Amino acid sequence: MDKKNKILLVEDDPNFGSIMKSYLELNDFAVVLKPDGKQGLAAFKADPYDICILDVMMPEMDGFTLAKEIKKFNATIPFIFLTAKSLKEDMLEGFKTGADDYITKPFDSEVLLFKLHAILKRNNQRAEVEADVNEMKVGKLLFNYNLRTLSHDKTTQQLSPKEASLLKMLINAKDGILLRKDALEKIWGNDNYFNGRSMDVFIARLRKCLKADPSIEIANIHGNGFRIIIGQQ
Repeated sequence: MDKKNKILLVEDDPNFGSIMKSYLELNDFAVVLKPDGKQGLAAFKADPYDICILDVMMPEMDGFTLAKEIKKFNATIPFIFLTAKSLKEDMLEGFKTGADDYITKPFDSEVLLFKLHAILKRNNQRAEVEADVNEMKVGKLLFNYNLRTLSHDKTTQQLSPKEASLLKMLINAKDGILLRKDALEKIWGNDNYFNGRSMDVFIARLRKCLKADPSIEIANIHGNGFRIIIGQQ
């Protein structure tokens, strides 16, 4: 049996949300429905999803803000905005946030289905292409950024999202040095003191993961950041 695509649906109208959830489930999607932005964000952090459908006007946290928060955890997740408004400014804001599509209520359910399938197909094709690009040799280890794995011989380690992002940034760092400020702003969203301490913890974890190849070292560059060094064994 094929795995069902999983949708996070965040909609504050309980009747509309329930009807939409049932309709999508009848069309072979797995759907988690949440009534506001805060609960939607918590659900996204707890489980993986293939696509998000977000109402724009919601209590606690609006759809645009929710999308920005979601992007911090998964920059490539596709999403569609739902809104009762058809204002050009709102549509532009939605696309600036990174939306794959924007649907104004009321809408044809079959059109929504078509859009969902088109976005998911496009996303899957892009992921297949990126899988090759995002597989890199690090010393004797094979790093797959998309799968967040480090492999050596027959052993595979699973990295956390932040560990994988840090390792990729270390490998791709301009002039070989990953600046603390760049990593903190891109991965944590802010370069404040507390995020800095959190990054140090993740660097320490990453060093342990890389011990499978003793020739690899993550060196501290005092006052600047980090450099990945691959020596001879």
